[in-house]
Amino acid sequence: MSLKTQINDDIKQAMLAKDQDRLRALRALKSMILLEETKEGGTGELKPDDEIKILTKAVKQRKDSADIYRQQNRPDLLATEEAEIAVIEQYLPKQLTEDELKEKLQAIMTRVGASAPSDMGKVMGAATKELAGQADGKAISAMVKTLLQ
Repeated sequence: MSLKTQINDDIKQAMLAKDQDRLRALRALKSMILLEETKEGGTGELKPDDEIKILTKAVKQRKDSADIYRQQNRPDLLATEEAEIAVIEQYLPKQLTEDELKEKLQAIMTRVGASAPSDMGKVMGAATKELAGQADGKAISAMVKTLLQ
């Protein structure tokens, strides 16, 4: 079942359950999917990689907003963003633990022949493609910096 079909079904369930937080997050995802499908040069169909990119982007946007709300001491808006993050993360692949991330990055570093901090670009290029949706870009970057020192 495609992500779009799954989200449409879940929107109906959220409407029946009157779950406003879930409904808001799902409608935002549906909007992002429709925009991606209808953009210029698009095929009208999304590949699984594109779906993961959309989900990751949605989570990142909400995390950035949540950080701002936390700094501005706005717990009402912060709670809304965190609720939406929880809903969207249900559609993402399982996130890697720190140990799993370190293990996968070490394998990538061995494969691309990285040994010095100057090789960070090579490692990040391969890692972001392979670990898309499984780990946050900031976490990948921080771990690569640690491993290359």
